[in-house]
Amino acid sequence: MAAVYSVTQINTYIKNMFSTDYLLREVQVRGELSNVKYHSSGHIYFTLKDEGSAIAGVMFKTARAQGLGFTLENGQGVQITGSISVYERDGRYQIYAKRIEPDGRGSLYEAYELLKQRLYEEGLFEFEHKKEIPKYPARVGIVTAPTGAAIRDIQNIATRRNPYVQLYLYPAKVQGEGAAQTIVRGIRTLDRMGMDTIIIGRGGGSIEDLWPFNEECVARAIYDADTPIISGTGHEIDNTIADYAADLRAPTPSAACELAIPDVMSVLAGLAGFRERMDSLMRYRMEQEGRRWELLRARLSAAEPGRRLENQMIYLDSLTGRLGQAAQSAYERRKHRYELLLSRLSGISPTAKLNGGYGYISHPDGAPVTAVSELQRDSAFRVTLWDGTIEGQVTGITKTEENTDG
Repeated sequence: MAAVYSVTQINTYIKNMFSTDYLLREVQVRGELSNVKYHSSGHIYFTLKDEGSAIAGVMFKTARAQGLGFTLENGQGVQITGSISVYERDGRYQIYAKRIEPDGRGSLYEAYELLKQRLYEEGLFEFEHKKEIPKYPARVGIVTAPTGAAIRDIQNIATRRNPYVQLYLYPAKVQGEGAAQTIVRGIRTLDRMGMDTIIIGRGGGSIEDLWPFNEECVARAIYDADTPIISGTGHEIDNTIADYAADLRAPTPSAACELAIPDVMSVLAGLAGFRERMDSLMRYRMEQEGRRWELLRARLSAAEPGRRLENQMIYLDSLTGRLGQAAQSAYERRKHRYELLLSRLSGISPTAKLNGGYGYISHPDGAPVTAVSELQRDSAFRVTLWDGTIEGQVTGITKTEENTDG
């Protein structure tokens, strides 16, 4: 009965066969690079191909320091020195590179560089021609394959960031013959529909897989569009002609979606948080003002302006009474003094004596008669009494002895 082997035993046996083959232990292979991937571990994975076949390859981090002096890119022609062995886990053979040297440029890479230079000289990549990406789009068009990771990632990201944005998919062929023409039709159709932004792109792949985005017709459709276009083609290390022609380049389709659609949900959450902080601040200010009002109210109550006003009114009444008394007292004093002075003045007044039976004798012209010698017989004179005047004429004169002696 024939022996039954496990898969691991078969792969191990084949690996040993490769290891004992002298030719495969040290071999030089020439070809064109494709599917170049720089892993975070430091290893480089790639495919080496020619017109009729392809082989997987890897260059470990330990070999890069001595065996690689430039950056590997898709489409490069290289010459690899290494060994051929089997990777037991997957059961596939691959070349393990010890040294990689340039071997001229591959045909696709050379065509890529020539077209890029020509379009650059025409001005298709000028920054002044780039259109600004809208900050808050309502309608976003997408040109990509209707199935695959790219459209699923874009839908998931758009729903998470802004579920209110309308997505319009133009199902395009993104690989193989005729793909570039469907991409061009998608760009022109969505541009006529009045999109706010258009995303074009696909997931990663070899330079052949991405080649539709390196076609001249795609670059010119991007340049001629009125709608801003974001290109997210391949992986982060991939660069296509469409990336240079687009208004904005994203490393992946997912990143293109993030650049096209703002994170409105985060903005709304931030606004809600801002509202809570404003409410909290308002409550704090109201509490502060309430405490301040209570303090002023307490100080006002302690001051009792109403009672102080009453006291001032009483004090004013008191001052008014005292002022009236002082005025009355001053009036009485001045009245008494007036009467006293009037009495004194009356005592010394010549006319006051007329009240006692006395008279005032004067010449007709009013001059006083001070001596009998001033009069003669028949001289006219006047006698003024308290109630009137008597006019008379001298009929006789008698002098006193004292006056005659003198």
